[in-house]
Amino acid sequence: MEPVYRGLGRCVCCFWLAVAFDFVGLLILLIGVFVDVFFYDLLIYAGAIVIFLSLIWWVFWYSGNIEVPPAELEDDVGLLKKDKGGLSGVVRRFSSRVSSGIRKSFRRNGGRSSTRTAAGSTAAPQGEQVDVAMATIASHEDTPHTTVSSVAGCDVVIPHTATETSPT
Repeated sequence: MEPVYRGLGRCVCCFWLAVAFDFVGLLILLIGVFVDVFFYDLLIYAGAIVIFLSLIWWVFWYSGNIEVPPAELEDDVGLLKKDKGGLSGVVRRFSSRVSSGIRKSFRRNGGRSSTRTAAGSTAAPQGEQVDVAMATIASHEDTPHTTVSSVAGCDVVIPHTATETSPT
């Protein structure tokens, strides 16, 4: 027989962590609001973040205390249903046959059912080399470009580099 949980339920640790995060976050937030310090905005944001993080513990506590009757757990934990009749039984049997057939076909083909790509062309095997044509782009101008910049009365010559894209 399963023990009866009273008061805070099963996840007492998560409950107290959520309360502690709420208390510390509220304390930090109120210190940031009412105490005259130069980093008050940091305290306000930190308090709000700690209160937000307490939601994690509240969700853990709540989800740990959800009671599900064993009749609803039959599909999730592998318990078999006793009644296989009716339309739901037919659909369940058909679904298991189709999924097992698909699973077996993947096992026979090594996990891939086809070597075609999305475009419809046959993909090259992984061991084969592929030749790719590459060319460099050369500048059509032979004259070097320079720019003169005047900073604090001094003329600085800036040469044209290959990474510049705008004309000088």
